Amino acid sequence: MSITYHVAEHDGAWAYCLDDVWSETFPTHEEALAAAKHAAERQQLGGHDADITYQRADGSWTTERSNGGDRPEADVVDDAKEKD
Repeated sequence: MSITYHVAEHDGAWAYCLDDVWSETFPTHEEALAAAKHAAERQQLGGHDADITYQRADGSWTTERSNGGDRPEADVVDDAKEKD
């Protein structure tokens, strides 16, 4: 699996987004780009295996084992740079 963070102007400042979810805004492009790169690095860090319990739409409960090493590859695209 692969995910991509995009850095762009947002709400009169700079931010990064994943799909349609935006980060907080940053006063400069450089700060937003650095934050996006940091988020991408953290996204790829493995964790510990864990049991996850959740309720399904039909009301039943399910427990699954989540592999802590199953992390996506994460990239950053600077949409402002692509406009140049």
